[in-house]
Amino acid sequence: MIGGNTTIQIQIIKGTTRDAAGSRVPNWETVQSILGFLDFSAGDSKRTTFNAKIQESTHIFIADYVPLAEGIKAENSRVIDEDGLVYDVMVLDDPMKLHKHWEIYLKYTGGQ
Repeated sequence: MIGGNTTIQIQIIKGTTRDAAGSRVPNWETVQSILGFLDFSAGDSKRTTFNAKIQESTHIFIADYVPLAEGIKAENSRVIDEDGLVYDVMVLDDPMKLHKHWEIYLKYTGGQ
């Protein structure tokens, strides 16, 4: 069991609205909370070849395996931590599909 010290909120895009300038703005909806560990990761290892999305990641969130809410995919999701910091989801990895833990690779995008 991994446990954790940080709870993240996973949000997905639920449609869009237009802002004052007429640009489309995504509507984010929290669909799941997960307890785990959030850690900084440097994606610049010279000894291992990573795929590009993992290389772009700035952080990794590791948590016990739980089924994800319907609709959660890397392409439409973001994470907000307990401090209100926002991260784009780059990769949702259930290593070897063993359903033991999640490795969620994130890219920091700032505060809310």
